[in-house]
Amino acid sequence: MSPLLVIVAMWVVTYPVRWLGLRLGGTRLPPFWLAFLRFVPVSVFAALVVPELLGTPEWPRRVVGALVGAALMWRTRNLALGILGGFAAYWVARLAGA
Repeated sequence: MSPLLVIVAMWVVTYPVRWLGLRLGGTRLPPFWLAFLRFVPVSVFAALVVPELLGTPEWPRRVVGALVGAALMWRTRNLALGILGGFAAYWVARLAGA
């Protein structure tokens, strides 16, 4: 299959969905759907993070780093500090042989 055909096929699938989403931007949703949609970002984040944490043999080190990073971000409300602290905790756990 040619690369141009793949690009056109991806455009045919993607463009209408994005167009529809932009057209529905001013639509008023019922309270049920507004409450439901509040959980979408958390669900997507969990779907991206959990397989990376638990899907490898080094999952204990990754969990340590994730917990330290989450605790730092929760306590300080500083994203950069949470990321750096999580990485530091991961590397400390790795060097310690955990």
